[in-house]
Amino acid sequence: MLSMSTNNSSYNDQGGADSAVEIGQETTPTSNSGAGFGLFSTDFKKNDDLKEMLENNKESLKLEAMKRIVGLIAKGKNASELFPAVVKNVASKNIELKKLVYVYLVRYAEEQQDLALLSISTFQRALKDPNQLIRASALRVLSSIRVPIIIPIMMLAIKEAASDMSPYVRKTSAHAIQKLYSLDPDQKEHLIEVIEKLLKDKSTLVAGSVVMAFEEVCPERIDLIHKNYRKLCNLLVDVEEWGQVVIISMLTRYARTQFTSPWREDGVFDENSERAFYESDEEKTRDDTEIKPYTMDPDHRLLLRNTKPLLQSRNTAVVMSVAQLYWHLAPRNEVSIVTKSLVRLLRSHREVQYIVLQNIATMSIQRKGMFEPYMKSFYVRSTDATHIKSLKLEILTNLANEANISTILREFQTYVKSQDKQFAAGTIQAIGRCATNISEVTDTCLNGLVLLLSNRDETVVAESVVVIKKLLQAQPSQHSDIIKHMAKLLDNITVSMARASILWLIGEYCERVPKIAPDVLRKMAKSFTSEEDIVKLQTVNLAAKLYLTNSKQTKLLTQYILNLGKYDQNYDIRDRTRFIRQLIVPNEKSGALSKYARRILLAPKPAPVLESAYKDRDRYQLGTLSHTINTKASGYLELSDWPAVAPDQSVRNVEVIEPVRIHPSICTALFHFCPDSSQSSEESEKSSSQSEKSSSESDIEQKKKKKMKKPPQKKNVKPPNKDRYQSVMCKPNSWVGPGFGACVCVCDFSSCRMNLLRPHLFSRRLSVVISCVSGPAFVPEKSHNLLHRMTGKGLAAQYQFTRQPCLYQPNMVSVQISLTNTSDHRLEQIHIGERSPAGLKIHCFNTIEFLEPDASVTVSMGIDFNDSTQAANFQLCTKEDQFSVSIQPAVGDLFLAVTMTEQDFRKEQGKLQGMNECSATITVTAENTSSQPLNRRVAAMANVGVVPSGQDNVHRFAGKTACSGAVLLVTVELRESSAAVITINTEKSVMGSMLLRDLKKSLAQA
Repeated sequence: MLSMSTNNSSYNDQGGADSAVEIGQETTPTSNSGAGFGLFSTDFKKNDDLKEMLENNKESLKLEAMKRIVGLIAKGKNASELFPAVVKNVASKNIELKKLVYVYLVRYAEEQQDLALLSISTFQRALKDPNQLIRASALRVLSSIRVPIIIPIMMLAIKEAASDMSPYVRKTSAHAIQKLYSLDPDQKEHLIEVIEKLLKDKSTLVAGSVVMAFEEVCPERIDLIHKNYRKLCNLLVDVEEWGQVVIISMLTRYARTQFTSPWREDGVFDENSERAFYESDEEKTRDDTEIKPYTMDPDHRLLLRNTKPLLQSRNTAVVMSVAQLYWHLAPRNEVSIVTKSLVRLLRSHREVQYIVLQNIATMSIQRKGMFEPYMKSFYVRSTDATHIKSLKLEILTNLANEANISTILREFQTYVKSQDKQFAAGTIQAIGRCATNISEVTDTCLNGLVLLLSNRDETVVAESVVVIKKLLQAQPSQHSDIIKHMAKLLDNITVSMARASILWLIGEYCERVPKIAPDVLRKMAKSFTSEEDIVKLQTVNLAAKLYLTNSKQTKLLTQYILNLGKYDQNYDIRDRTRFIRQLIVPNEKSGALSKYARRILLAPKPAPVLESAYKDRDRYQLGTLSHTINTKASGYLELSDWPAVAPDQSVRNVEVIEPVRIHPSICTALFHFCPDSSQSSEESEKSSSQSEKSSSESDIEQKKKKKMKKPPQKKNVKPPNKDRYQSVMCKPNSWVGPGFGACVCVCDFSSCRMNLLRPHLFSRRLSVVISCVSGPAFVPEKSHNLLHRMTGKGLAAQYQFTRQPCLYQPNMVSVQISLTNTSDHRLEQIHIGERSPAGLKIHCFNTIEFLEPDASVTVSMGIDFNDSTQAANFQLCTKEDQFSVSIQPAVGDLFLAVTMTEQDFRKEQGKLQGMNECSATITVTAENTSSQPLNRRVAAMANVGVVPSGQDNVHRFAGKTACSGAVLLVTVELRESSAAVITINTEKSVMGSMLLRDLKKSLAQA
């Protein structure tokens, strides 16, 4: 077998010059002569040049060889024989070469397990590589070696990768979980621990992969989802499309187990119902006896609200997933919002149309009103494939009602004339279903089908006969003329099913056509031996029924037909003939059954019900493979029934740690170490007293505040230096975890409270020791209009980003708002009202009791933008009015400036390569080529700190995102001819690209 396979591969790969080029061979005179003699040359060795290139000392040749090999794999060629030569280069220092080697190893590691095992130590070292792509590729190769002996190594690698600072590596670890579980299901408990850890990950890159691992390993562990449910709902919009499909499918199953049914018919839908706080026991008892209105769980509503925007997705699978979620979870009056999106998908490819139409066919059976306004979208086109035509026909039949049946029947009349015989037959069946479902058009449809009996197309006539037979069973007494007409067509119709249907009709209602039935039997006796089996069976049945009702005319014919059937080649016909003979012809051997022959053969039969072929498919979840094939597929997870009583919703609550509050006296003591001038102290006191006035504090508190005024410094007193300031203000050993440097504590002197920045303010992925969160290098003086005085009826508001760490929550962005009363009357109860989107977190300022005319007050608030430039919308309210306002952040205002050494900067930059790096080359103006103007320009665009640089032409800046703490590194390298290269490294690639665009525009301007 081995030699045969070798010869076959040689034959395939040596078929001419083109094949030689494809597999990377150099043509030599010897090889040409060998190939010229035939295909059996023994001195011709495949891929020798690639092997030589891989063993060469030049990195460029190795890289070129690997590119060719990966190209072979992409074309479907077998390159497994190169495995020994490729695996030698796994320890190469060339990053590009190592990436290609790993791509090759992922493909062939499972086939060449023994050779792959020799490089296990290299893969383990690569798991510690600074480059995230190398770490991820090493883990991918390691999980592709399906050998039980390395399971402990794989488990350890997965656990380490799950804690990696790169979300791409953590994503790869989630993929490896599934591979390890398929190799050794006994590792399930250990893998569940890793899944639980990854489910808490806030990166959108990881979310879809870990949910897929959850679905594969432990879909029954719903308890792992409780704490992460709201986070997954909020992240859903930003996850990649593949992840969105997986998460939506999982959340659909989760919701069916945690929420009560919104389809309750015994209750009133009242989403906003709330019980009064002061309520008597009598009222409560009386309400319990009444029907309780349905109140949707806020988490249920959160899922529906956050998936609704995905209906606009460009990905068909995402739209289909959202549609099935609404179908299975949403109240009946909200399901219709998916209709337009599903109809939009019908403009896509045939394969997409087929799946979408199948789901619409199932939905249209229960909810006709959903798709009735879009009925024209389901009209059949001449270019549609047969299976698409059949599905559209099915949907049109489901949508038929008294109002639109005339339009649909006119459309069907055109379809009957189609050259597609299968589609024309399906149309006739659809007409029969319409006649059955809508009694008003039964006679019209029946007459139309009778007219089709004169059609030249035999297929149309045959299908019409079959459908007419089913319709006549409902009202046989009124349509004896039609039966006679069909009996006359028996000589011309050759389709066996149609002939059998006519014979069944005549036999079933033979008493209504006593003159025609015996003659039909006589004709069938002549052609009995040449008929199809199904026609023979109906002929035997017709003979038996006529023998019981008109034995004088048909006795001899019946005996003749029974004798023919007795010796027929088909055993079904022979058995049926023997059974009929014993049943209708009594003799000594006949039992008691012959007494009931008339009751058996001539018993009234119920009319058949013409139903949709998709009626029973609703037992499967929409959009699944099981629904498509109408059979339970392997791995299908059924949707559970709605619980009668909703489980405890508190299991989804996530504990929020409140910020630490410091006593005012401690705040006062710390304030004396602030190295600001007395002027800044006075300004602080002024703003403090102003805030006290707006907040209506007591006189005692105002006196305490005044004590905070800094005493004048003596000339001989040396001002405290920066080191002393940091050592007193921030003692890392006392309240910051080990491994973190000193941090700046920020005091809010207007309220005499201090919010200590907790260790989790820093990104867990930040491995270097950052000395401190520095103050902003540039604070923009420009303020933005929040509310115009005309729109606000006298209340004017402006906002400004302070670029300081937020006082209230470390992951919020600090915003300063100035409120001015430009009216001639007092404004009262100024506060923040409703906000959107729903998940938006805002730390509001305290309610301002009153604001006198021409008076102003400055307040601060914190907004969690979640590392996004999406606007924060909320209502600014007074006692009488509400005004909708919006705060739109620039991408540079979402960062906090940090300081670090150049060595730490380079180390962090090495970990943020590949997809975490974006760069551009621009031409800068002459004034921006010097250090100070360039630093000012960069700091104006983004809140970043300057990193000391040992090179005059290289300027470095560092920051981190306020919400997640992701590191941001900016490098501006000045080159000749006013050229500059801007490089940005950050995990938040979207924010990085947006900032790069702003920096290009700023540095290129004069």
